[in-house]
Formats: sequence, C-alpha cells, structure tokens
Amino acid sequence: MKTLITGGTVVTMDPALGDLTRGDVLIENGQITAVAPHIDAPDAEVIDASERIVMPGFVDNHRHAWQTAFRGAGSDWTFPQWAQAMHHTVKPHYTPEDVYIGTLMGRLEALHSGVTTMLDWYHVAQTPAHEDAAMTALTDAPGRSVFCLGAGWGSDRSVEDDIRRVRNILTGGGRIDMALGMRGPSYTGIDTAAAEVKLADELGLRISLHLEAPGTIAALADHNLLRDTLTGVHANGIGIDELRMLAGAGASLSISPDVELKMGFGTPMTGLALDAGLRPTLSIDDVPSVGGDMFSTLRTAFAAQRGIDGRLRSRGLLDFATIDAASSMGLAHRTGSLTPGKDADIILLRTDDLTIFPVTDPAGSIVSQGHPGLVDTVLAAGRVVKREGALVDVDLPALRARLLASRDRIATAAGVALDGTWDLKPTA
Repeated sequence: MKTLITGGTVVTMDPALGDLTRGDVLIENGQITAVAPHIDAPDAEVIDASERIVMPGFVDNHRHAWQTAFRGAGSDWTFPQWAQAMHHTVKPHYTPEDVYIGTLMGRLEALHSGVTTMLDWYHVAQTPAHEDAAMTALTDAPGRSVFCLGAGWGSDRSVEDDIRRVRNILTGGGRIDMALGMRGPSYTGIDTAAAEVKLADELGLRISLHLEAPGTIAALADHNLLRDTLTGVHANGIGIDELRMLAGAGASLSISPDVELKMGFGTPMTGLALDAGLRPTLSIDDVPSVGGDMFSTLRTAFAAQRGIDGRLRSRGLLDFATIDAASSMGLAHRTGSLTPGKDADIILLRTDDLTIFPVTDPAGSIVSQGHPGLVDTVLAAGRVVKREGALVDVDLPALRARLLASRDRIATAAGVALDGTWDLKPTA
C-alpha cells in the first residue's frame, strides 16, 4: 500500500515545506508520509512525475452539481434569468434519476479537472428520493465530497426532518460528509434562520449561506448567529463593516468570480474580503453559466482584482483554491496541502505541454496558463482515479448517454429549446 511519486516539481502549499524543484512524495495507506528531494522506497509503486508539477488537489466549496445537464445553456443569462430557468422552468421536472446523473457527471468533471474535494450545494429540493439520489451520486464518484443540503429552498417550511434524516445517513468523518445549506433571514425571516443555526450546532454541521443582500450579516450578528463554521457565498455589494463581522466570528467567504461578473452580481469581493481580515476562497457555482474548472476561476479572480489595485500574487490565489478552501470546510487537517499526515489528495500537471512550457515559476504558470488539459494524474486519498489524462474505471460513453437523455427529457417536459433561445421572463 505504498506509492512513490518521484521526480516532479513539488508545490506543497505548506509554508514549512516550501516548493521542491525536484522532489518525491511518499504515500502509505492513503496518506502522505514524506515529502523530500529524494526518497528511497524500493517496495512502493512508482509514479513518474518528471515533467510534471505535483500539487494538492483543488478544493471547491460551492457548486450546484445537479445543473450539469444544462451545461452552457446559460452563457448569456443574467442572475434573474438563471433563477427563472433553473429553479422555475426546469427544476420542477427533475426526477431522482436526473439528480443522480447530473450530480455524478458534475462530480466527475470536477475530479477530471483536478478538484479532489468538492462541496455540492444541493437546492433542487423535491423529495427524499431526490436527496438520496444526490448522495448516492457523490458516493459513486471518487474523491472527497460534502453534501450541502439546501432543503426547503424557495419556502419557509421547517427543514429539521430533512436535515436529521440525511445526517443519520452521513454521520461524518468519512469520504462523504454533510453541511447545511442555509436559506438565510432575507428568505425565511430571522426566527427560521435561528432554528437552522441551532440545528446545525446540535448536529455538528458546517453552514453555507448565499449572501445576496446587505444587512444579512448584521442581522445574523445581532442575533448571535454568526459562527466559525459558516461560509458565506458571494457577498457582492456588502460593506466592509459587515465583512469584518464575518471575519470576527471566524467565518469564511466563498467567491465565484466568473458567475458574479457574468450574471451582474458586481465586482468579486476578493480585495475587500482581504481588507476585512478574511481569507477568500474560490468556487465554481454553476456550469450552465461558466466553466467547471478551477483554473479559469483562478484566472478571473486574479485579473479582476489586479485590474483594481494590482496587489494579488499567484501564490495567494493557489492558497485560496487549496488550503484556505479546505480550512473553510473544516478539512485543513486532512487536505489542502502536501503535508505528511494528510490524505494523499494530489494532482500532477503536465509541464511539457506547449500551452505551459517552459515553466519558470510554477505558481505563476498554474494561475496564468493552467487548464484542465494539463491534469495528467489525480489521486484521491492515495487512490489513482485519473491516469495519463483519463479517468480510471469510469464508463464515460454510457454516462454521457444518460446525461443527454436526462437533459432532453427535462427540456421536452419544460417546453424549452436546446439552442439557447429560451423565452425567459425574469421573475421579480
């Protein structure tokens, strides 16, 4: 049960270890046991990492995988049009099978592009069978996932039974964990928000909350509902005073720069978050609107903030997408850096590809030139799940056929075309 990754450029994301121009990583029983310029392990399976960057897998702490079947359909949508299309037009027609295949293919896509840990923000709330389908999909896909259950989305009903039921299934500590997707006081009122925070505290669940309205953070603070287990999402237009409240509570912020810029949310909050004392993290959000890989997200976040004040650096962006995101999910002790004792969630990026060659500054090259085509090998807890550019033990032709069938059936039932000409009248 030993694997030796040898001869690569090792970007550890651990300040104590630094980077190795030429280094080895030893894995035993799914965990990293050593990182050094040279390791002797004659009894280990060898992965040749020459002409490769070896780094921790990306961590995406906010993605709605159920929408994968409609990839690219919303490239031109504003946020109100997206809400009308996904929540009011197609979502009512989703069966458990549709949720399963969309979630599975979304998780596999993330893994294929180097995301070894992903939070799936589920708000296709229909029935327990739909919830079970999403959980099963995450279980069937390799890699570490967090099922963030946004039960009761679009209503003010109690979600306690839903949350407790799923928590009894996902007890925590394994490859698939659970978080609570909170609706927030602007949707449900403060009493319901307080009940959800109390429930999360009782069950040991982290909380993810879309911050779409100024005053939300202040309202939570006024009622003692901010926690270090809470991750706010987006927060565009929210002032620094409220962001400081978030930071003061030890909470975190997930920024989805591609969606935020394209859908009209406003400028990503990366710089303001740093000013407030927050460590920003990065996420994809949804693939009907944007690409599902962390490389493009890194590049957008980098360019958007550099265009304002020029202060971000490539290394900081990699922090946001690895160790900082892992911390926001309570997983920094298990993943996010190539630190001995952590799980071997590792990706190998090609450096001989003409789109990145020659690599002079590894961090700079990843952020400025990286793309999914460079992801040669992926290990999840020491298990090789992608090798030489292809996912291992995945029947992609069969899964593609299922996803297309799902998309076409939903589109027919919803009465929408698949040529980008949806007649979307945004809701108020």
